Amino acid sequence: MTEQDFLTVTDSRTGQDYKIPISDGTIRSTDLRKIRVSEKDHGLTSYDPGLFNTAVARSQITYLDGEAGVLEYRGYPIEQLAASASYLEVAYLLIYGHLPSEPELASWSEDISMHTFVHENIKNFMQGFRYDAHPMGMLLASVGALSTFYSDANSWDDPESIQLHVRRLIAKMPTLAAFAHRHNLGQPYVYPDNELSYTANFLSMLFKMSERHYTPDPRIERALEVLFILHADHEQNCSTTAVRVVGSSHADPYSCVAAGIAALYGPLHGGANEAVLKMLVKIGDISNVPDFIDGVKNGKQRLMGFGHRIYKSYDPRARLIKQAADDVFEVKGTSPLLRIALELEKRALEDEYFVSRKLYPNVDFYSGLIYQALGLPQEMFPVLFAMARTSGWVAQWLEMIRDPEQKIARPLQVYTGDRGLEYKPLSSR
Repeated sequence: MTEQDFLTVTDSRTGQDYKIPISDGTIRSTDLRKIRVSEKDHGLTSYDPGLFNTAVARSQITYLDGEAGVLEYRGYPIEQLAASASYLEVAYLLIYGHLPSEPELASWSEDISMHTFVHENIKNFMQGFRYDAHPMGMLLASVGALSTFYSDANSWDDPESIQLHVRRLIAKMPTLAAFAHRHNLGQPYVYPDNELSYTANFLSMLFKMSERHYTPDPRIERALEVLFILHADHEQNCSTTAVRVVGSSHADPYSCVAAGIAALYGPLHGGANEAVLKMLVKIGDISNVPDFIDGVKNGKQRLMGFGHRIYKSYDPRARLIKQAADDVFEVKGTSPLLRIALELEKRALEDEYFVSRKLYPNVDFYSGLIYQALGLPQEMFPVLFAMARTSGWVAQWLEMIRDPEQKIARPLQVYTGDRGLEYKPLSSR
């Protein structure tokens, strides 16, 4: 190592200098413990609410450059994958680290189709929910329940068992998602049709009624495929971190994915596209956009679907989703909300207030409009997100359990409460 590979820290409390090694642009937080006032001192601890500047893993799955607007899966630009790949092809890439050959993709797709059906007890379990149960709650519960159907679900050190559960999770997620939707509608559940593609089969389970065979419009099928690809993984976000933290205890993959769903259930994570629709409905008409923009600048309104924790330029996924939206609206007709969205985007991108703050459209700005055009209620939006993200969650879980550096998650805290209080009997309180 050279001198440039170290961070030199001078502790103003003691005057002592410390050299902390730098690797891949990071320091190990445990090295801060060397910085102490006395031998009894625990050592310095970093305080980082929300983990804004703390790396919790070394990963080879997804690369993000928020400043440049770059997103890559295993080194492949998202633009190329969205233009040419299928969702199952991308899922294979995320999980196995390389694009499948033609025989590998055929075998993978066949394996997935073999596991699309769920046990009838799972169907009965879902039928026990109220008619108006939120579909994300139903998905969360049913995915967690899957672990009870497989006695080897927590055999995390058995490679063959792990691969089987990986396939089951990706295969059964569309079935459970569609069952949740049909349950809310009071319609009979539609079983998988394994002659259809992964995405077409999902559309069939959502919308098939009395027709003998359901065949979706290829433009709708492809648009949904693109959405699934764009949502497949996004580095160490809230739900992925939840999967990794639960997985660090060697919990079974169904419980880990259920943890990811629980995190995505929160409106700050999985409910953003729903918030965009509510905003567009509130605006009501193109003529109201200028006043709404002024309201945002004055702090009276919130601009949903713009800006991102990571991206400080135009979210590359938003640009691709906008293209997919054109195909969907070509089939379903243009939504009045789309015209409002386009006008809102145009005015915001021309306004120095938003440009200077690097507030650009993100992935949620157009995805909700697509789902709405397909006839799906807003409650189903995060369900589709979870279904697509399963391949990424599973890939992250696999990487985590294979990483020799990973240990059971156990973050520290900064205690700010009382100390040394004296217990008083109940009669004297």
